[in-house]
Amino acid sequence: MPSQQFSVKGFLKLTRFWNLLIIAFAQYFTATFLIDAEKIWDLKLLLLSGSTIIIAAAGYIINDYYDVKIDLINKPERVVIGKEVARRYAILFHSILSMIGTAIGFLLNWKIGVINFLSAFLLWWYSNDLKRQPFIGNFVVALLTGLSILLINILYHTNQPLVGIYSIFAFAMTLIREIVKDMEDLKGDNTFGCKTLPIIWGARKTKFFIYLLMAVLFGSVIYINELYKQLPLLYFFAFLFVPLVFLFARLVRADTKKDFYYLSQWCKVIMILGIVSMVFI
Repeated sequence: MPSQQFSVKGFLKLTRFWNLLIIAFAQYFTATFLIDAEKIWDLKLLLLSGSTIIIAAAGYIINDYYDVKIDLINKPERVVIGKEVARRYAILFHSILSMIGTAIGFLLNWKIGVINFLSAFLLWWYSNDLKRQPFIGNFVVALLTGLSILLINILYHTNQPLVGIYSIFAFAMTLIREIVKDMEDLKGDNTFGCKTLPIIWGARKTKFFIYLLMAVLFGSVIYINELYKQLPLLYFFAFLFVPLVFLFARLVRADTKKDFYYLSQWCKVIMILGIVSMVFI
């Protein structure tokens, strides 16, 4: 059967609609629970969140555009480009969304405009090259995720320490999840000459690196909290330590694609728990 040129369902799958919702919720929760509850009605927050998810959607599109061959091995059932969305439409949507997201950023603040422009560029560079290199691609995605939280401080010209703490949390959890996903996608990545950490280090060394990242994440959050905010340690035990211990226990035993897929989804659950925890501050 000939592939469809375009379908709305395919476009939503391509742009990871649910991941975009998580980004929007994270920014809204950060602004309303960590800055000021009245910010929920702020047009500037709506525009910032809109520009961020537009840039992210463009990034997902260009990532799938460059990864069609790899994805046909790693996750053939989830391939959209060439099946439900034509390749030329994918490039067109990526370009338009990147320009719109950047323009909205400049409308808000020149700093946000520059950040949005650099984010769009880095997402293209990541998809075209960086994701096939050891660690640097993982770092870039994690950096942009943490920056999406930090943008709230930039938008409102504040220096709220808790925004910084959550930004570090988002950065570290995304970094861990990206490395776990590389372990999940080992077969396809290796077939096409990628040099991700699991390929150059092997599973055992990569797992030890993730354990180290988990320890650094927990230690950094506790240290910064003690310096600036001093929330009760019970709070971090419930929302961070226990989920990380569960992640550690499952990662020790993980050795199949299914295991690593489960762990990447659990990392996402920890991210959502982190967002929800803002309500209790």
